[in-house]
Amino acid sequence: MMKPSLYQRFGKRLFDLLVTVPLLLLLSPLMLIVGLCSRLFMGKPSLFRQVRPGFREQPFTIYKFRTMHDLKDSQGRLLPYQSLWAEIDGQRLNRFGTFLRRTSLDELPELWNVLKGDMSLVGPRPLMPEYLPRYNAFQARRHEVMPGITGWVQVKGRNALTWERKFEMDVWYVDHQSFWLDLSILWLTPVVALRRDGISHEGHATMPEFLGTTEGSQVSSTRSRI
Repeated sequence: MMKPSLYQRFGKRLFDLLVTVPLLLLLSPLMLIVGLCSRLFMGKPSLFRQVRPGFREQPFTIYKFRTMHDLKDSQGRLLPYQSLWAEIDGQRLNRFGTFLRRTSLDELPELWNVLKGDMSLVGPRPLMPEYLPRYNAFQARRHEVMPGITGWVQVKGRNALTWERKFEMDVWYVDHQSFWLDLSILWLTPVVALRRDGISHEGHATMPEFLGTTEGSQVSSTRSRI
């Protein structure tokens, strides 16, 4: 692990707070509207909570706006979502949930995670806890920094990328993070969200489950940007 820079040790957290506090004040009316709509179209609760691994794999509770119904089959099992444009009848992901995901509005409550210190504005996205034992040593390095609301992956392909390419880019960010890189990622994030690029992986509503890397080993984190 490389020795952290002054920005990584102190500046990044200060930058997060200087941006997050005004954003929460500015976006609070929008968050209220989205929360009310989520309750109307999805039911209670309007917020989705889930435990994710964060910095150094420490667990924390992530907050998002709910985008899926808790519809269950006759045996009490959650119904799967099958399509980006799934209808309410028989599917968990409806048009409103799809809209929230396509516009990334479901991510707005994560600003509270940043304020609490669980996340940063920029960093590798926090994934499922069951993925932890599936990472190889190189991929696990993504947890050497705080997880982020947005990141290098989110502005360079999102879910159109393979899991292996995502992890390679996450580790590249770990080794190259700086104020100017974070600023450029934040600048590009709304542009990518408006273009709606890379919302889903081919043949999936978002991404298939990560089952581990079966081919190759470590990839150099010094690989050029793409």
